Amino acid sequence: MMNERQHDDSRLPATDAELDLRGVICPYNFVKTKLKLETMARGEVLAVLLDEGDPIRNVPRSVENEGHTVLAQERVDRSYRVLIRREDDEI
Repeated sequence: MMNERQHDDSRLPATDAELDLRGVICPYNFVKTKLKLETMARGEVLAVLLDEGDPIRNVPRSVENEGHTVLAQERVDRSYRVLIRREDDEI
């Protein structure tokens, strides 16, 4: 599920890693996203696949609350692909 610098659309930034969290319930999908971001360098981009409903409502908001940047959200079939840029750790 982890892909090296993947680029699907010229309008979106290349990704450094990808997590497929379809079928993973809240809050585990956010916890897994947060843990993955902690292993990444500042400025790297993580693509996360999420189910509709609570996951797409909660995970982007939660990562922004952690200080990271949600770059894009795109619908992919019955789920969403969210691009998140890793920012500095909060002090």
